[in-house]
Amino acid sequence: MKNYTSIKDISSLSDIIKEAILIKMNPFEYSELGKNKTLVMLFFNSSLRTRLSTEKAAKNLGMNVMILNIDKAWNLEFEDGAIMNMSTSEHIKEAAKVISQYADIIAVRAFPSLVDKAKDELEIILNSFRSYATVPIINMESSTAHPLQALADAMTISELSKKKTQKVVLSWAPHPKALPHAVANSFVTMIQQLGVNFEITHPEGYELNPEITKNTRINYNQEAALKDADFVYVKNWSSYKDYGKVLIENPKWMMTKAKLGNAKFMHCLPVRRNVVVEDAVLDSEQSVVIEQANNRTFAAQVVLKRILENL
Repeated sequence: MKNYTSIKDISSLSDIIKEAILIKMNPFEYSELGKNKTLVMLFFNSSLRTRLSTEKAAKNLGMNVMILNIDKAWNLEFEDGAIMNMSTSEHIKEAAKVISQYADIIAVRAFPSLVDKAKDELEIILNSFRSYATVPIINMESSTAHPLQALADAMTISELSKKKTQKVVLSWAPHPKALPHAVANSFVTMIQQLGVNFEITHPEGYELNPEITKNTRINYNQEAALKDADFVYVKNWSSYKDYGKVLIENPKWMMTKAKLGNAKFMHCLPVRRNVVVEDAVLDSEQSVVIEQANNRTFAAQVVLKRILENL
């Protein structure tokens, strides 16, 4: 593995999940692999799980870690040919090359604007680092994707599956703010490769990018979609067609114990209690959100391991 900026960088999903589970059993087995290697983590947006789990994963491999909150440094310029007489102080062409001298691997986190769909889908920040950095790049969440989260999600489902073919449902939930599509996009892309019975449920108007959902079944009836589910992943996202907009705030789409049935409840966190999901679900044994969060470390660790082995 040379980079991990999208799920397409995984050559075999089953193999990488098996390897991540083995690493989880003995997280310090490869503690010499990253010796004298440095991971530089760049945050254009704040983070809790991604920051801590990725740092822990790197340290489990013996790496040094440096963290920079870019929003507390200065504004970088990404436009080619820009006349930099306004707020930007340094161009990505220099910044990426300079950071590459300090790092063996660079990890980047940057959110979308949710205003300009075309610009967000260009993934300007992530792809600029891929273009100008001279070391491997890891995507810690970008405008349209969160491949580290999706790998942890697939790992969690694989660990907890009790039968050959699972039914997995991705359900939209209400939220007071307009949220990105990255987690949902990557979950869909990952689960499509997992060999499960998969469908998506959401109100009309909240269809994700059809190039991502492809032939995945879409069901506008939440309760019908949830019938006989083994895993229910709940997540809010804003409208894709009416880009970045909150079309409805229907509390009836909140996940409840009655709707969940016997399924395991999944969410990437953070989650708004009694808005996205009721307390009775989160506080039950059916909730696996803490296991998911724990698996973030080992998803990041298997990715770092594979990149280090290729340096």
